Amino acid sequence: MAILGLHTAGTGCDVAIVSQSGEVLSQQEHPTSRGQDAALPRLVAAATDAAGTTLKRISMIAVVVGPGSFTGIRLTTAFGRGLAVSLKCPCVGVTSLEACLPQGQQGSAMVVLPAKRREPDITFWTQSFRSGEPTAPPEETTRPNLLDRLTAHPHIIYGNAENLLAGHDYLTIHAARPSAATAARRLALNRFETRPPRPVYVRPPDADLPAQKSK
Repeated sequence: MAILGLHTAGTGCDVAIVSQSGEVLSQQEHPTSRGQDAALPRLVAAATDAAGTTLKRISMIAVVVGPGSFTGIRLTTAFGRGLAVSLKCPCVGVTSLEACLPQGQQGSAMVVLPAKRREPDITFWTQSFRSGEPTAPPEETTRPNLLDRLTAHPHIIYGNAENLLAGHDYLTIHAARPSAATAARRLALNRFETRPPRPVYVRPPDADLPAQKSK
């Protein structure tokens, strides 16, 4: 049996098959956000073939639920839920920040990902952890607030915001990006809460939802 990881919350799309012991058996990627809806089923098929397994042997699905791309999050949560119903297996949501954190991390850590990148509205998605377990839900914060927090309470930092935090030599950021493989390994090593794959937006999405039809 194996775990399927799905990630379309970023600029691309990736899929991974991970064994119950946490070994990454295969990974497949689609480099851009365009065509994610068509690419995702193909990536799943390619990943299962590369891992030498079939969908019938998938025992659990890990879905990266955000924060991130509004369209990508909605796509992967719907796809993961539907596939889980078909396979009669659990589907668990993993935040984008959890999907960055390396296995075996000890002590206090914070994952930092860029949210808004344009001056003057630079903001970050953050989530704090202790020994690999989240101590708070994801949130969005400004650069001054983030720097104040890190000055008062130093953390080991993971993420891909080093360019946006340049010039602060007391910060050491270990490069990490959300991935389907890390999300699936988190489930394999029992680092997850039983939570449904609901989108995590942190703030209202920039995209407009379809208007309700009047009766």
